[in-house]
Amino acid sequence: MSAEPRSLSPVSPGVQSFWATVRQALAGAEGIDFTRGPIGSALLLLAIPMVLEVALESVFAVVNIFWVNQLTPEAVATVGITEAMFSFIYALGMGLGIGATAMVARRIGERRPAEAADVAVQAILLGVVVAIPIGLIGGFFAPSLLRAMDAPADVIASGATFTRIMFAGNVVVLLLFLINAIFRGAGDAAVAMRCLWIANLGNLILDPLLIFGIGPFPRLGVTGAAVATTVGRGIGVLYQFYRLAGRDRRFVIERRQVRFQPALMAKLLRLSANGIVQVSIGTVSWTVLVRVVSHFGKEAIAGYTSALRVIMFAILPAWGLSNAAATMVGQALGAKLPDRAEAAVWRAGFLNVLFLGGVGLLFVLFAPYLLGFVQNPGVKAYAVDALRIVSLGYPFYAYGMVMSNAFNGAGDTTTPTLLNVACFWALEIPFAYVLARVVGIGPRGVFIAITVAFSLFAVLATILFRRGRWKAKLV
Repeated sequence: MSAEPRSLSPVSPGVQSFWATVRQALAGAEGIDFTRGPIGSALLLLAIPMVLEVALESVFAVVNIFWVNQLTPEAVATVGITEAMFSFIYALGMGLGIGATAMVARRIGERRPAEAADVAVQAILLGVVVAIPIGLIGGFFAPSLLRAMDAPADVIASGATFTRIMFAGNVVVLLLFLINAIFRGAGDAAVAMRCLWIANLGNLILDPLLIFGIGPFPRLGVTGAAVATTVGRGIGVLYQFYRLAGRDRRFVIERRQVRFQPALMAKLLRLSANGIVQVSIGTVSWTVLVRVVSHFGKEAIAGYTSALRVIMFAILPAWGLSNAAATMVGQALGAKLPDRAEAAVWRAGFLNVLFLGGVGLLFVLFAPYLLGFVQNPGVKAYAVDALRIVSLGYPFYAYGMVMSNAFNGAGDTTTPTLLNVACFWALEIPFAYVLARVVGIGPRGVFIAITVAFSLFAVLATILFRRGRWKAKLV
């Protein structure tokens, strides 16, 4: 099969039931042209598998913290501090994925699948090149990294191996993010979802076996969580390569394309640079906040970590809907349909508010029950406080996520980057420190700062989106 575009069908104009749409979305909408047909149906066909994809990514952290909570506060603190440092890896994967999604979506919208395949290859090669030095540095200097995060001595002693394994296996994280971003940009959201299903299944099975030494498996404690997560994600990456090698995709990677193309890689890097900085700003701010919280002891860190896992479990599915908007924007602009792109964003924002607003209300009302897996009373008190305060801003987060991803899908990564600088570095971090340490309200000050910063981001992003300058962005 050549790399010529396949014949795609527009989204069905018929009125089909919600469950019929769900079934079609889960089965795969590879033959659908998302630049034609009803916007609502197109958005749902993309959003359903994307929501499930990122929900399953959040399950990795929730499963780990559930089992690790059966160990010691030191083990929970190890996971929390390592994940805070590892957020830089997630930022790289997501930032590079922003560029890959925007370029692949634009090429698909322009009906240029061979060039979409070129972008995919360069993105994967770039991910591997970036992962190698990170794995070496993290693998060799894990104790020093934990010490730099102000981790207590007992946490460093018991958790260094966990941190070392996580960093050494960072390549599977980067590739999992990057290749799924490629699938999403092409509109193959169901494929990306299945990759996470497979990766998550491996983690679900291995986590308790390796943490507690069930059956023939060794009892590795918190280290077992790192092994299980890395192996599970590795299985998911293998499946990604299997699907990329197929001949039934929206683009086909030919053997001649598997090579470095410096000009194209430079273009991808230019587009992704702001994306990397953009996501890094947000994730580095989480790291700094962990350090602020760590001043108040191990129970505060463990409580913050436990609440954060539940918070992300809800927010990441909302990111899935936002990713659907990004794909719609990129493909619609490629097809020279800017009004369709804008309409898709407003529809996605409305749906996101309905979802996150409802979840936020449940979190505020039932926080103690949702955190029932936390055994230590002191840890649980901090976790309940964090969950309730941060959840108050969920309706604002909903619009902020969609607007940010809409800019990225259009290739305008500068606007959300500047908003991240203003809201998370200029406001959130100093505000959290002042409330927690100067005013003296402790970790609660950090939780309040998070809510205020994300809410302001949403308001500013919506105002800038209305101006419409993103429609003229070239990718």
